[in-house]
Amino acid sequence: MNISRTEQRVLHVLAQGGRIRHRRDGGRIVAVDCFDRDGNRLVDCDLATFARLRRRGLIASTGGAPYVASEAGRRAVRAQLDNR
Repeated sequence: MNISRTEQRVLHVLAQGGRIRHRRDGGRIVAVDCFDRDGNRLVDCDLATFARLRRRGLIASTGGAPYVASEAGRRAVRAQLDNR
């Protein structure tokens, strides 16, 4: 599956335990914020990137919880060196 660099970056953060918090207005998602596991905000995650990841089934939410990487999303992300 072809995934853009921005989508890869967001998926990598989510695969390491990050979350995407969303805000709704009348049932429609109007804003998203992506946070890594340490609570830092990822600037690259915008509404268009979020929509592409959701449409492809790479992220999922259950019961109104923040979005996380789905099983397909964890398989699709390429391994990256983690500088911790």
